[in-house]
Amino acid sequence: MLKNYFKIAIAVLKRRKFFTFISLFGISFTLTVITVAVAFLNKFINEDYPDYKRERSLYVGTMELRNSKEGWLNRSDVSFYFLDHYVSKLQRVEKMAISSGAQASNAFINNKKIVIEYKYTNADYWNVLEYEFLEGKPYGVQDIENANMVAVISEETRDDYFGPNVKAVGKYISADNINYRVIGVVKNVSKTLYNFAGDMYIPYTVSRQKWNEVGLLGNCTAVLLARTPDDVPQLKRDFDQMMSKVPLPDKEFDKAFSNADTYFESVTRRITGDGENSGQNKAIGLLLALLTIFLLLPTINLVSINITRIMERSSEIGVRKAFGASSSTLVYQFIVENLILTIIGGILGLLLSSIAIYFINHADLISNMRLTLSPAVLAYSLLACMLFGLLSGVYPAWRMSRLNVVNALKAQ
Repeated sequence: MLKNYFKIAIAVLKRRKFFTFISLFGISFTLTVITVAVAFLNKFINEDYPDYKRERSLYVGTMELRNSKEGWLNRSDVSFYFLDHYVSKLQRVEKMAISSGAQASNAFINNKKIVIEYKYTNADYWNVLEYEFLEGKPYGVQDIENANMVAVISEETRDDYFGPNVKAVGKYISADNINYRVIGVVKNVSKTLYNFAGDMYIPYTVSRQKWNEVGLLGNCTAVLLARTPDDVPQLKRDFDQMMSKVPLPDKEFDKAFSNADTYFESVTRRITGDGENSGQNKAIGLLLALLTIFLLLPTINLVSINITRIMERSSEIGVRKAFGASSSTLVYQFIVENLILTIIGGILGLLLSSIAIYFINHADLISNMRLTLSPAVLAYSLLACMLFGLLSGVYPAWRMSRLNVVNALKAQ
């Protein structure tokens, strides 16, 4: 029976080529946009180089101090002192990766300006995160304690500063008029991972800033690595309990908020949340609303086209009803036909998505970001395709099942 429905669907598509073109274009274009958007979202949410231990990790990104009486607040990244003095004492923290926000330095090589974004880290940064070293190795505890002027640079920085594929280990690189000896070169990190992307990484003890200054506000973030994934919920509770005991820096504030979040929570907290609310539900609701709106517009258009097709086939429907075809059979047939149309549009959409992703990657719109059509992206795209087919087919099918046999036959 499905084979017959497929033949009928193809015949119907050939009958009105303009309507078919509009339908397929709407489906394929919609799916292309959704697939590319899901690929972007997948890049932000799922584990990605070099952050491969998210099931064991919690992320500390912000500190919020409030004056609830006056209704104002002060919000920034956290201080190194807060992480070292309080967070590092939590029992379930196996290791903690600390890094500062990126700072920019200009270098001029062969009359060409190069912007080097560097950040300070601790030694365990390299143990928590899994950077791929193309040359050399990371700095360790001894380098931190001795405040050695050493650096790990990205592959892109090596190529720009020293030349493509030139060995950089042992050479010196300058940032803010300070020379650092390169001891390692790592594979580039996508800018979508803003906490981990950088052109150069150096020990925090060489910083000109007072990294051990007492206070809660600063320019650091941290990744807390639990011993096992099962320890993560308790570590989160331990962090909250610790925060309830952290003394406020001065009398003008009466509340302090900082959170150990999952990766997705850490992203949504910065965008739509605050110290008390991660903003996760708001972000998900916004994404679902945008998806609904984006699906609804082409669905309404396809519904109108499908209703027009039904009116053209009223005589065929009348004959089939006269020979005993039930309304449910006709509804099932039309939905199957619409799903076939949607699947064809979906295949075209995936082809267009591959082309779009290819050009996005080569355009390097976001530095070092590479979108992929992963199994997860394909699965979500297929789900969107099927949902689109059902949404645009159910109402026209119901309208078809309500056609009166006599009136339908008169349409011949």
